Amino acid sequence: MKDNVRHTPDTPEGAAPAAITAAATPTAPAAPAAPAASATPDSGDYRKALGCFGTGVTVITARHDGQDVGMTCNSFSSVSLNPRLVLWSIRKEASSLAAFTGSGGFTVNVLGQAQQATALQFARGSMAERFAGVPAQRQTSERLRLAGTVAWFDCDLHQLVDAGDHVIVLGAVRDFGWQDGPALAFNRSQFAQFQPLPA
Repeated sequence: MKDNVRHTPDTPEGAAPAAITAAATPTAPAAPAAPAASATPDSGDYRKALGCFGTGVTVITARHDGQDVGMTCNSFSSVSLNPRLVLWSIRKEASSLAAFTGSGGFTVNVLGQAQQATALQFARGSMAERFAGVPAQRQTSERLRLAGTVAWFDCDLHQLVDAGDHVIVLGAVRDFGWQDGPALAFNRSQFAQFQPLPA
């Protein structure tokens, strides 16, 4: 996936601590084993390591200078419950950087499992091509909310943070909604699905 898809690791299993009997002499716990280092720590290996962290998939939309802009993104995250703050990040080289950082706000559309084609459509092409044929509703904020998503968050721009080759975009949630249904997942550079583990 192109544009701003961030390949990001499954939650590691924690080892249960060894029991200490009454007769045992307490000792300092052994240091955890260091993860295996890559023999060739290049950017490809780093991306593969980050890709072990499964995420959801979103489409971020905004309205800038009378034009709709949108892009696929999996760097979305909650920041704060009170106040309601969320974030996502965009590459500094992205052609839509100025539009997203200068529009005053954005809408996060959390894609459902059946919206893989939508994720691919918003990852490439012109803005007209990205929105072509995609059902959406114009909100009071003037930003588009895509139909069929499992959740959405309409946000006012709260803060921009310079971070390496990306800009972190924080938003204050002004409105939101959700519905039951499986969300689309992304793991190890491919689409996936979330499934509950047996009890």
